[in-house]
Order: sequence, then structure tokens, then C-alpha cells
Amino acid sequence: MTAKETAGRAPAEGGGTPYEDRGTLRRLLPRGRRFLSRRKGVLLRLTGWSLLESAQTFLGGYCLARALDQGFLAGRTGTGLVWLAVAATAILVGGPLVRGVFAELASLVEPLRDTLVRRAVTQSLRRAVADPAHPDDGAVSRLTHQTEIVRDSFAGLVLTARSFVFTLVGAVAGLLTLAPLFLLVVLPPLALGLLLFLATLRPMATAQRAFLDADEAIADRVGAVGAGLRDIVACGTGAEVADRTERLIEAGARTSRVLARWAAVRALALGVAGQLPVITLLAATPWLLGHGVTSGALLGALAYLVQALLPALHTLMTALGTAGTRLLVVLERFEDRTAAPAAMAPDPSAQPVVKGGVAPTRRPRPAVEIRSVTVAYAPGAPPVLDGLDLTVEQGEHLAVVGPSGIGKSTLAGVIAGLLVPDRGTVLLAGEPVSGPRTSEPARRRVLIPQQAYIFTGTVRDNLRYLRPNTSSAELTAAVDALDADGLIGRLGGPDATVEPAKLSQGERQLLALCRAYVSAAPLVILDEATCHLDPVAEARAERALAERPGTLIVIAHRLSSARRADRVLVLDGTRPACGTHEELLTGSALYRDLAGHW
Repeated sequence: MTAKETAGRAPAEGGGTPYEDRGTLRRLLPRGRRFLSRRKGVLLRLTGWSLLESAQTFLGGYCLARALDQGFLAGRTGTGLVWLAVAATAILVGGPLVRGVFAELASLVEPLRDTLVRRAVTQSLRRAVADPAHPDDGAVSRLTHQTEIVRDSFAGLVLTARSFVFTLVGAVAGLLTLAPLFLLVVLPPLALGLLLFLATLRPMATAQRAFLDADEAIADRVGAVGAGLRDIVACGTGAEVADRTERLIEAGARTSRVLARWAAVRALALGVAGQLPVITLLAATPWLLGHGVTSGALLGALAYLVQALLPALHTLMTALGTAGTRLLVVLERFEDRTAAPAAMAPDPSAQPVVKGGVAPTRRPRPAVEIRSVTVAYAPGAPPVLDGLDLTVEQGEHLAVVGPSGIGKSTLAGVIAGLLVPDRGTVLLAGEPVSGPRTSEPARRRVLIPQQAYIFTGTVRDNLRYLRPNTSSAELTAAVDALDADGLIGRLGGPDATVEPAKLSQGERQLLALCRAYVSAAPLVILDEATCHLDPVAEARAERALAERPGTLIVIAHRLSSARRADRVLVLDGTRPACGTHEELLTGSALYRDLAGHW
């Protein structure tokens, strides 16, 4: 290994340029418009439900103002109560409005997810046919995790943007009805904060992308340096490699600082838009009263701001700053790899047509479904798992982390069907994990524990233990994938007899991992099954099993295992958390502590 091979380039401080952001937007916006133009009916119905929500917002402040001016302050209590009853009725009828909004939202969001999945599959198959030697390793992530990010982020943006727009319509109409002077006081600071926030979106997306790229580059560099450490020492290039690695780390720190600065600007914009209108209204109260504005109108205007407009604005700005930035970055990665944003304009002719119309798309059943599972080791003892809910999709790579004794191995046993929960349901591909009607367990899942089981017999018999009809070519492919050919050679070849007592714990684990690789089970569970392997061998084994068709669940004992997974489940007593590595660093204190310990 040379210094050039272990160093590479450090990312620039700013990451992607604004021109790259504008190019991405230019590609995405026309496709987004075409996608929406083909769903005009859904948009019209969504607009109708939202206009009713605007009326609800309008009545809230207007009725309050009239209740004071025409009722309580005028000495007519009955009239004031009638106006308040009208406002309460408007709030009560909001339930059906929310139901209608979410029904139309599903009609808008689900076709986008289905089209992204279809486009990702098409692109992956084309690449596999065009270049069989270099499979598309990111296809599984795009089909599961990234498409769900796009769906959830798009749904959140549509929901919050719609709510803000029609809340603004109702609030502005109410302010204009109560006293047009309110618009002169409220709208300028509101517009200032909103414009300041919108100005941060593009640089925030650029900083986010640069931060992710730098983080991935540092991880790749550390892995490469660790794998070639002996060669670096032998060639005497340690100082050069250390210098280039240090520059890469410094570049990553710069991207973190840039991201933090833009986050501070976004917080300032949120404060301006969220607090300044209220302060301005209160400061202008004497002037407004002097121009004939009533006390009831002032209180109604304050209600419009505090109870309707500012909460909607806060939700919108939060969604744009998080889900919006994340949506842009993920769609850009789809664009880079599979041109998935083109799927926003789906071609009906590309869908499978059957007699009577277009065949409906079906989501595959999740690989694992855990519903309200509780496990305790003795009556009256505190539960190890308490009401746990978890869904693992087909083809997903999940890592499970947590303190020692928190229940990670218990969870592995429950998923494998070796432990029966006190309460709850466990399904594998839609079927109960255990019971009289379930199929043979070994054909549904493979559990490799920390103490790998190897019996006296030939190497071939040990590897084919879970699938006796495995061909020699399949065994060779498994050995190559896990880089176990050196171990097989030392043992004397596939037909040599294995003496388990003479094997190290790491050698036993490597043979057991090869056995799991060739099994027919679509689900592989590793319960610290790589703890006796070195980090390079562990990474190779986990990547090989993740690329194998099926689902992988890893009970992790190193941070690197969690970083390689699509999602991470953190077991923290009765408060489990699940998300990506980056999301959990922000949202889980225990995960941050574990990451620091590792």
C-alpha cells in the first residue's frame, strides 16, 4: 500500500457548491410539477378540505373579538357566550377535516414512493445486466431506507406547507376583517423572518451534504489505514499518511462548523418570525387604540398570532429546515445513482397491465414484525423487553445496540423463536415465528450466537449443515465472500476433518458465518457472532451477509457495526429508539454515550 492509496483527497470546506444545488433544483422542480399536474383531482380535494380549515382559523379569532366587543364588554353576557359557542363548534368539527386531509395526502404520497421503488429496481437491474462484475451495492438502501425517507419527508412538507398557507389565509382574512391596520403591524416582521429563513435553505443543504461526505470520507480513510497499517510501517510512510489523514479530519471539522453556523442563522430566523410579530403588536397597542381599534379586536388579533399563525409558521420552518434539506440531499443521491427523481413523473405505460386495468402494487410483508412484546425471566421480575414494537423490512440491515444485560440477546432469541414472549406477537414474513402451523425454523431464519457451534466432521459437512444440498460452487462462493479460503486451506481443504477443540473462537465463528451465508433462510441473526474476529474480518463478514439476498440483524458490540447498518435499534430499558446512526447521535443520549465509549 502506498501513501497515495491510503490518503486520498480531503473534501472542500463548503462541500457541494451552490451551482450544484441549483442544478439539482432545476432537474427536480420540472419533474415535481409534472408529478403534481397529473394529480389535479387530489390537489383540488386537498384544497377543499384546507379551505374549510381556513374557515375554522378565521372563526377562532373573529368570534373571540365579537364575544368581547358585542358581548362581555358591552354587558351582554348571553351574546358573548353565543360567539364563544360558535368558536367551540368550529373547533369540534375539525376532526372530520383532519381525516379528509390525511386521506388525500395518502393519495398523493404513496404513488411517489411506489414510483421511486419501481425506478430504483429498474436502474439496478440495468446496471447488473450491463456490468455483472460490479453489482449495485446501494440498491437495497434505496429500496428500503431512502425511499421511506423521501415518502416521510415529502408527506411532512406537503402537510406543513398546506397547513401554513391556509392558516395564513384564514388569519389574514380575520385580521383584515377586524382592522386592516393589523396587517401593517404584523406582516412586515413575519415576512422578514420567513425570508431570512428561506435564504438559509440552500446553504444549509450544501453544508449538510458536505458534512455527510466528510464523515463518509473519514470512515473510509480510517478503514483503509487500519487494513494497510503493516505496509505503511514497512514502507516508512507513516508521517505522510498521518499528515494527510489529519488534513481530512480538519476538513471534516470545518464542515461541522459551517453546518453549526447555518443552524444558528436558522434559529435566529425562527426567533424573528416567531416572536417579533407578537412584540410589534404589543408595542403598537396604544397607536392602534388611538386609531379606533377595539379591545376585542386586539385580543382576536393576538389569538390569530399566538394560537394559529405562529405555531403553523414554526412547524413549517422546522419541517423545511430538517425534512426539506434531507429530502433534497436524498433525492440528489437518487439522481446520482438511479435518476430516481424522474420517477416523479410516472409513465402509466411502464406499469404492468392486466385484464381490467393496471395491476395493483403490493408491498412485501416485513421480514420481522414485533408487536407489543414483553419478556420477563420470572413472575414479578422487571421485564427485559417491555411492550416493544419493531418492524424490519425485507432486505434491511438492522444493528441492535445497548448496555450489557439490557436484553439484546433476549431480543435475538425472541426473533428466532427460541424464547416465547410473555405477551405480544412475533411474525416472520407475516407468519408466527413459532407454533404448530409454522414451517421448519431453519428454513426461515438462522441464528449465529457468540459461541459458534462446530461439530466433529468434515469442513464440507459443517458448512452444509443448514442446507445439505449446497453445491460445491455455492460453497466456494461463500468461502470467497467471507475470505475464509485461508482458513479452509490451513484445515486441509473442504474434505478435511475438523476437530473443534483445536479451533480458535474466531475460526469457529468464521466457519459458522460461512454456514449462515449458504443457508436458505431469508433472515440471518448475528448475536455478537463476530466478536472474536478482527475489525477488518468483521466488516467483510457483515458486508457479505448484508449483500446476500435477505435480511440481516446484528447484535453489535462495536460502533462500526452500527454505522454499517441501514438502521440502528437502541435498547434503553423501557425507552427503545430506532433510526439511522446520524439521527440517533442527535436524538438518543444513550447512543451518544455508547458511541463515545466505543
